[in-house]
Amino acid sequence: MINVGIVGAAGYMGGEVLRVLLDHPHVNIAWITSRQGGWIGDHHPNLFGIELDLIRPEKITPCDVAFLALPTSATLEIVDTLLNQGTKVIDLGSAFRLKDRKVWERVYGQTHSHWHLVEEAVYGITELNAEAAANARLIANPGCFASAAILALAPLLKEQLVETKHIMIDGLSGTTGAGAELARPALHAEIGNNLVPYNVVDHRHSYEIEQELSLLSGENVQVHFTPTYVPITRGILDICHVFPKIKTSRSELLKLFKDHYRDHEFIKIIDHEKEQGVGWQYRPYPWVSAINGTNYCHIGIDYDVRRNRAVIFSALDNVGKGGAQVGIENMNLMFGLNRTTGLSRRGLHPG
Repeated sequence: MINVGIVGAAGYMGGEVLRVLLDHPHVNIAWITSRQGGWIGDHHPNLFGIELDLIRPEKITPCDVAFLALPTSATLEIVDTLLNQGTKVIDLGSAFRLKDRKVWERVYGQTHSHWHLVEEAVYGITELNAEAAANARLIANPGCFASAAILALAPLLKEQLVETKHIMIDGLSGTTGAGAELARPALHAEIGNNLVPYNVVDHRHSYEIEQELSLLSGENVQVHFTPTYVPITRGILDICHVFPKIKTSRSELLKLFKDHYRDHEFIKIIDHEKEQGVGWQYRPYPWVSAINGTNYCHIGIDYDVRRNRAVIFSALDNVGKGGAQVGIENMNLMFGLNRTTGLSRRGLHPG
């Protein structure tokens, strides 16, 4: 059994790690922490009846792997303690994602006290870095918007098929993206019947997307990304607009994506044919509700022949494949398990 600790289990991300790991056949929950203490059911009503109490972070003991669901400054305070105990670490936050120190410190507005760990951390998109993750002691879990965008664009950038300076991404997110702390845009009275754009230029996840796509393509990639909160709880839909270097077709793009992801269980390419004689097309595109609560990413594709524009839709759960559950996928790789272990559940329908 893998003995697992969760630091910051009272928040949405930590609670999702616990919810999924409770059904994992190879995991024992060693401890869970919160600065507030109390019972886990006080924070996550869905976990009522689970006999686990929240300990203070300073009372943690050595275990096989710890998930960190913390603000960046708190992660940097505790990571040495865990690694020095021989505990592997999966950071669900942003402390180790970016490889350019000047960029990181400007974007996150603080000095990075553990840059030597950034240099060894593996960026945890398993479809790109599975082998490195299997040998890592520190995983930098990717951001949710970044996960959806990178998975949507990786096949195109790897084959250098699209312009690298004219990539536009509109990100739509459920309100769990704002975290469990009170925030006005996440209040039902505010987000209901509403759309709330935020950080519309220079969003932090832009740098992750550019970093990973540049590595794939061998060119300096620039993305134009804008996020919006929408009145749903979980889920992300990234709508990516790219311009191929030569004309193509939807069928050619579908083949490219299916070939690229043929060995990746958690990526599903929506390849429904377009319906003939209908005024509204729905079937070729992913639905966010279909992936909620899961570690799946659904990708849909269309192509505008007249304007030579490809549109890639990428839907995933921001606390699932975009957060806690891909962290568990990385854990499986780190401990020699099949990457799908404990993660094969499908989404609820209706959501």
